[in-house]
Amino acid sequence: MAIKRQHVSRALELHDGSLRIVAVADTHSRPHPDAATRISALAPDAILHAGDIGDLDVLDGLARIAPVLAVRGNIDAGVAGVPDTMSIDLREGGESLAKLLLLHIAVYGPKLRADAAKLARAEDVGIVVCGHSHVPFAARDRGLVVFNPGSIGPRRFSLPIVFGVIEVSRKGISVRHIDCETGDTWLPP
Repeated sequence: MAIKRQHVSRALELHDGSLRIVAVADTHSRPHPDAATRISALAPDAILHAGDIGDLDVLDGLARIAPVLAVRGNIDAGVAGVPDTMSIDLREGGESLAKLLLLHIAVYGPKLRADAAKLARAEDVGIVVCGHSHVPFAARDRGLVVFNPGSIGPRRFSLPIVFGVIEVSRKGISVRHIDCETGDTWLPP
């Protein structure tokens, strides 16, 4: 018997020609103590959580900063009211500028999984935002931008504690990572 996944669609509207989105993932009930301060300093219009939330109080804390759109991760299986996947239409004045897909597991190593690519194409999105690996990266695969914001939860191995920023304007979309411990832009070593 196949498991039915819950997919929802949402929209975010640009304000004054721009939209700043913070993307987080893998909080595992314990976001870094500086996460809220670092995220608040950016004054995001919205926050995306790409799963492995843990305690839902995490979402309440983020919602005190900006509206939150979240999907469940593999540790969130019993969480009610949080969809498995979400497509988000980035709009200005009723016109769609771009769409992104928010889900927890989307890559295998550096490559987009076939099931994630299929869903992205079905939803006509150009950007896939995912979590799960705790590895921050931004890449292109299968004609799609793939963005993992990394993790702001407990440190895993020697991985950095980072979150992502997605800047949307009429001119295009850019992504970057912010080191949660220093507040600086994070780049791979």
